[in-house]
Amino acid sequence: MEILWVLMAVLMIVSVLTWRGRRGGGIRLARPGDTDAADPANYGFVRQELLDVRLPGPDQDLVDVLELVQRTQDWRAASQLLAGTPKEGELRWQRVQAFAGAAAVELAQQPGKGGLWLRNWRLESPKDPGGAAVHAEFLVQQAWRSSGGVGSQDHRIILEEARTACGEAALLAPGDPVPYIIELAVGRGLGYGREDFEALWAKVAERAPHHMGAHLAALHYWCEKWHGSRELADVFARRAAGSAPTGTLLPALPLFSLYENMPDLIVGQSFYQGEAVSRALEGALHAVYAVSDRDNPVLAHVRHLLIFFLVRAERWAEALDQVKHVDGYVGALPWSTGAEPAAEYAVYRALAVAGYEANGGSPATLLS
Repeated sequence: MEILWVLMAVLMIVSVLTWRGRRGGGIRLARPGDTDAADPANYGFVRQELLDVRLPGPDQDLVDVLELVQRTQDWRAASQLLAGTPKEGELRWQRVQAFAGAAAVELAQQPGKGGLWLRNWRLESPKDPGGAAVHAEFLVQQAWRSSGGVGSQDHRIILEEARTACGEAALLAPGDPVPYIIELAVGRGLGYGREDFEALWAKVAERAPHHMGAHLAALHYWCEKWHGSRELADVFARRAAGSAPTGTLLPALPLFSLYENMPDLIVGQSFYQGEAVSRALEGALHAVYAVSDRDNPVLAHVRHLLIFFLVRAERWAEALDQVKHVDGYVGALPWSTGAEPAAEYAVYRALAVAGYEANGGSPATLLS
């Protein structure tokens, strides 16, 4: 059913979408050249082929350094950027992930040669805490890409190496939560028992109790498809959301739990317009508009997931408002899980535009 839903959406976009008002009775596919066809370009949105698949939202310093490092294969600019990124907050964690992901992609594209700058970084500056953290995250990402798949011998061997790397990174950066956040993924892959995982989580919470990225990493452990159960994941998410101080993004965590544990088969709109989704959406929307740090890089992650659920719930204006804030970037759930993140995001963006205009909206009213 999920596949059919996406195929129907793609077909509608290819035909150039335009919608009648919901009270007017149904959907009309526009003919080529139809002057009232809903067009995302009318809103100044970025063309699909120009969408940035690397990041969920803007970080120009990171983009500039990544391009320099990849062009010159010199790691020093990356080291300097991380050295200047505070341990507090979410930005250091996101930048570590980005550098590790870039090295992993390079290696996949050029086996044996790609990502040479990361290897040189570790060899030439083994005491650099930034390089140690990037290396640990790189190993985690390599483990999930391993040819044997999850649970294979290769997967476990790389994760064991990653666990050692996390310990080294933690020793080099006392007080930095990032090495422990990376180890949360290691624990998920190696099947840490509940007691061991909770001991690891205590180290994270001691250093960054309201770190949204850390909570998202831990949530994977509790989810049914990884280790725990849907109930445990929901309890973890609701407890974090309920105890979070005003101004954090943690009230959005139940929406991520809902996404990770969605039923395999969903028929009709009743699920997306039901109480569970509505409650999670309201929590996430509250977090987005109440967050005290407007530059929090995880804010974009929340907005992207909101687009997914708001479109499916047919809450067009709210969905398009989130698009307005993140358009141009698609390196986030749910788009990043597919083979064509930009294409899937473009589907939802076009649906949001079409539904918004069908209910009387226009570029002028959105941008005003």
